[in-house]
Amino acid sequence: MAADVLVSLGLVAGIVALSHVTRSVSSKALAHTGLSSYAVELVSTFQLCCCAHELKLLSEVGGIAPGLALTLTYLVTVVHGLTLSGAVGNPSGTLENAYHRRISRACALRQIACQFAAAAAARAAAPQLWDLGLSGLHVRHKLLGFRCASPIHAPLPYAVAVEFLCAFAVQMVITHLSLLKEKYRVHAVAAVITAVVYAGGEVTGAVCNPALAFSIQFPCGGNTFLEYSLVYWISPLIGMMASVLMCDQIIPAMTRKPPQLHPSMKKKKMT
Repeated sequence: MAADVLVSLGLVAGIVALSHVTRSVSSKALAHTGLSSYAVELVSTFQLCCCAHELKLLSEVGGIAPGLALTLTYLVTVVHGLTLSGAVGNPSGTLENAYHRRISRACALRQIACQFAAAAAARAAAPQLWDLGLSGLHVRHKLLGFRCASPIHAPLPYAVAVEFLCAFAVQMVITHLSLLKEKYRVHAVAAVITAVVYAGGEVTGAVCNPALAFSIQFPCGGNTFLEYSLVYWISPLIGMMASVLMCDQIIPAMTRKPPQLHPSMKKKKMT
């Protein structure tokens, strides 16, 4: 088991390193075309999804201890936060940026297209990497035909509620940590994501990312495409928007002080 973990960690490190080189090269090559940001989005989302495939394999097929799985989730999330070069890697985050007018609607649609294209590419690439048989875990998974069971281990309404709450919590943290220094924010966000995975991982996987879910959860049998879409697409999007509206509209309205009356108006009221 220790050898399987080391091989998987080496594979994750290789994916991150290759993605970093690809981002650097593509950014320089496309610097004057206006396409560099989309190339970075493609590569970064591919990195995110490929690493998630390997961590999911370790947890679900490799059967590593829950504590180790959470530790790896935290560490890999920190690595992503430090290396994704400003990419979003999450359609929910892209829609939030469009809602706040940080990017145009057309830009948001192109970013989301890149994210899902990268998710599909990672979904196709993962079995090719496992097919190399780099570890005993990869060999066993190959013998099983790279099959995976449904990640939803609860009634559908409960699974929808879990993904909603997970996405809501993550977005709230991201919003309130926006002014924190990058080196601290990365660890804080990673800690919250790890806590969310701990709380909801056994129910749905606590993905909170429609593109990532499309890559690692949708290929699994046991539920229909519509059910997966409801749990992993619609629910986290609503959770994200509920958090945004809470921070932008509800909380400011509740904390806003009533307007003070002018002294002359107070005297008129008294008379």
